[in-house]
Amino acid sequence: MAAAIRGAEEGADVMLVERDIELGGILNQCIHNGFGVEIYGEELTGPEYAERFTRRIGESRVDVRLNSFVLSLRPDKTMSLLTPNGVLEVEASAVVLATGAREKSRGEIQIPGDRPSGVMPAGTAQKFINKKGFMPGKKVFVLGSGDIGLIISRRLTWEGAEVVGVAEIMDYPTGLNRNVVQCLHDYDIPLHLSHTVTDIYGKDRLEGIELSRVDEDFQPIEGSSKDIDVDLLLLSVGLVPENDFFKEAGVSLSEKTQGALVDEWFQTDVPGIFGCGNAVHIEDLVDWVTMDGFRAGDGAVAYAGNDSLPSADKDVVAGDNVNYVVPHEVSGEDEFRFALRVTEPMENVDISIKGTDISYFKQIVTPGEMEVEEVSEEDLPELEGMSQLEIEVTRR
Repeated sequence: MAAAIRGAEEGADVMLVERDIELGGILNQCIHNGFGVEIYGEELTGPEYAERFTRRIGESRVDVRLNSFVLSLRPDKTMSLLTPNGVLEVEASAVVLATGAREKSRGEIQIPGDRPSGVMPAGTAQKFINKKGFMPGKKVFVLGSGDIGLIISRRLTWEGAEVVGVAEIMDYPTGLNRNVVQCLHDYDIPLHLSHTVTDIYGKDRLEGIELSRVDEDFQPIEGSSKDIDVDLLLLSVGLVPENDFFKEAGVSLSEKTQGALVDEWFQTDVPGIFGCGNAVHIEDLVDWVTMDGFRAGDGAVAYAGNDSLPSADKDVVAGDNVNYVVPHEVSGEDEFRFALRVTEPMENVDISIKGTDISYFKQIVTPGEMEVEEVSEEDLPELEGMSQLEIEVTRR
């Protein structure tokens, strides 16, 4: 919606395609607050945040196509849509893919054991409770300390379920610290670090799980396992960018994020095709997703009007203690924001562009929290003549 709004504001003809019956995406099932702090300066629930943008869409010239699905997207930016009125062929000057992400499944993390009902992604359980009014279980264990798993732990507790624990295979929580405190500590829900589920029991309905401590290679430690009786196991084991349309259009993907490789305008290596938000990499805050949407909308309008953008000929690469960084290349002609995740927790660090005086101090960085910094117009002269920008995180 942010990309569409920006495109319409700049005078472009914009079509917004949504497969659901309403706009807002995953926000509509996120009834907790915490959205909009950076965009609106206040804490909103997910539906409230979505409604503000839905209203702006309604007041704009955006052509909204609900209950419609993209059947195919080709490199020349033509596509086939399945709409309530049949198949529609579209020719676009520019395309922004804001397809979000999906949750990893049990099969992807290969948990052995029986195949009973009562094992599902945390986001699915959230949809059951918040949108459908169903309780998926009464005695619950959560695998993974991602934000969705932490938030659903609190939500289930509010609804009267017993959340007996949360397990995280790493030796630190992977969700935001505020969610660890507000969703686990405040409700005395145990967090088992360096643990994972190693077996699942139950014929028709889940009856229990085996929980084991893991070593530094993430392998179960013999003799450390214990059985826990539960009727619901929720998986919060990571999100993956929804990249099928990127693949179909011939867009190159990042090995680290599995999302599209993009420049500072979120343009991919297929000219005129852009990505933004969780379709590029998994972000922490909807406000940052929105900012990326605005930027992608600006880029798409500029491309549609000129058939080109400034050449992004400076590679942006991950340096010391950086797992990945987005964007992957920049022109050096316009100010830009970059986002990264560190490999290991560190305290009192400088996030810097190696070989320049561009640096940002942080008291603490962790892999579970994305860091976002802005390279201003005043910083751009320092990038002249550089073909590669190496972002590093080092102790001060």
